[in-house]
Amino acid sequence: MESVDHILKEITDLTTEIETNYPELYRNLDENPITLKESHSSHLNKKALQDYLERLKQLLKHHT
Repeated sequence: MESVDHILKEITDLTTEIETNYPELYRNLDENPITLKESHSSHLNKKALQDYLERLKQLLKHHT
């Protein structure tokens, strides 16, 4: 299972790739800084990040 740090790195790398190589797609991302509430369960935060990463991957896949 991936760590939160690894997922965040993947999100950053993928977002940078989209911004650099697909600026027309990046403009439509409506990117806002991710703000996660403090939680006793990091599982929820990790799940939200993993879901976001998967949405970014799917967006890029369907765009290319």
